[in-house]
Order: sequence, then C-alpha cells, then structure tokens
Amino acid sequence: MDNNQKVNEIAGKLLGKKGGEGYSSQYDPSLLVRIPRSLNREIYGIKEDNLPFVGMDVWNGYEVTALTEKGLPVAGVAKILIPAASKYHPESKSIKMYMNSFAMSMFGQSEEECIAMIENTVREDLSELLECTVGVKIFTGDIEEVPSENKLDHNTFSLDNIYGINDMEFSDYNMSPALLVSSNFLGIAVKSNKLRSACRVTHQPDHGTVYIVMYSGERGKCPTDESLLKFIVSFRNEYHFHEEICEAIFTALDNKFHPDNLMVACNYTRRGGWDINPIRAKGWADIPAEWTSLDKMLAKTIKQ
Repeated sequence: MDNNQKVNEIAGKLLGKKGGEGYSSQYDPSLLVRIPRSLNREIYGIKEDNLPFVGMDVWNGYEVTALTEKGLPVAGVAKILIPAASKYHPESKSIKMYMNSFAMSMFGQSEEECIAMIENTVREDLSELLECTVGVKIFTGDIEEVPSENKLDHNTFSLDNIYGINDMEFSDYNMSPALLVSSNFLGIAVKSNKLRSACRVTHQPDHGTVYIVMYSGERGKCPTDESLLKFIVSFRNEYHFHEEICEAIFTALDNKFHPDNLMVACNYTRRGGWDINPIRAKGWADIPAEWTSLDKMLAKTIKQ
C-alpha cells in the first residue's frame, strides 16, 4: 500500500460517509482522526527531522456550542493553533464531528465556566491526539467585540490585477513548478484569490486565497508575477489536504529560487463551519503575529 492509499484509508473513516453517520451530540473524543504528516510530505522530499520551514495550521470554528449544567446554550467562535512541526495533523471532518459532539453536553455552572471547560477539554484532547502542544481559544460576545486582523491581506499586491491578465493563456491545471520563470525582482509580496484544489478523498473543491512573501539577496531569484499566477492556477486539479497544498507551494518556490526569506500562507474557504489556514515560513520573524497568537481571530478574506 502506497502513502496515498494509506492516507485515504485513514481519512476515509469519516470522510465520504452519508447523512448523519458517525455524528453525535454528546461529547465523544473517539471521533477524532489523525493523519501522519510524513505520508503527505514524502513526495515533496520534505524530511520530518529536518523541516525546511516553521509554521502553524490555524483553524477557525464558527459553530462552537454546548450547554451549562442548567441547560443554557452557550455559543462561541474557536481559534485552534496546531504547529507545523507536529507529527500528525487532524482530519478535518473528524474535527467538525468532534466539536459538534459538545452541542448537547453540559459543562459548568455559568457561560464563562462552560467556555473555559470546553477550551481545556479541546486543548487536552487535541494535544494528546497529535502528540504536541495545541493552542485553543474560544471567543464569545458580539462579533465587533472579537479582535481580528490579517495584515497579509492589506500588505500584498493582488496577482489577480496583473495588467493584461485577460490576454494570458492558462492550460496547466496540475501542479507544475516548471511554469515558474525567474525575474529581476529582489523581493515580492503578492496574493491571489484564484487558488483552487480539491479534497483528496471526496474530491470536493477547496477554494482559497494564497499569500506569498519572498526575498532574495541575489538578483534574478524571484518569479515573475505572470509565471507565479500560472503556477497557482496549476493546482486547480490537484487533490490534497489544505496543509499539503501550502507546503507544496512553499517547497516548489524554495527549491527553485533558494530565497533568503519565504512565507506562504493559504486562507481556505469555510466548510462545515470551519476554515483551515496553514502558514509556512523560513523563520518565525516572517510570520505575522496574528497567525500565531490566540489573542486575535484571523480576519476573513473576501473568499471566506
């Protein structure tokens, strides 16, 4: 059995099931499924003991709810931080089903106590499952009271606004690093809303915004805007997890241009009440604080 078959077998425990199969409205940590990152990274030459990047997977959950011990519904929005260096990542549907299992479970005497108990429970369950330290924060109250920020959305040039884009020809829809062409740029800070891939098990489409910030001390070591956009579009018929797409883009750029600094982030569209936002960089200094802090939500992009 090859790595792709192994991943599909693990993820298939819940993915692709019909109707409410496996769903529970009573707290059930057994619903959680983990996938070894090594199974996805091997094809890109990424070594688990020598990762070429640091980073986080930022999960935002908008349907967190439970009951107090007196039956009062409590609702919130969750931010979960999972380190890219963890041995495993959770399968997304299992997270959704696990979080849904809190819905009719009772925690605490007050709303505040209920939220604190959910945070602690989720943190402990995911840290044990993934064998790493997972950060969990649940925000409550009105949306304007929740601090949010995504500096990348304001500090990057949109490749979707390239002059003459309607005259460009696109024909590659499977990942093709060969499309990347060197320029004389010392650095780039760009984004595109044209990222599309699909789930490797169900083949459901995944849409997102990709951000790329790159700097090289050597001239001719950054891609042209046109070739970078074509490369992003070439993921359109790829079937991978969100985390894997981000790492594939990072690895292709790193291998081709050997930049001094490189950061790739992907904000994916919400599905089932959750969006997943992986970010990878050569160093922590290249990652904006809102991506690694539990104090703020990630501000949603236009596609979210």
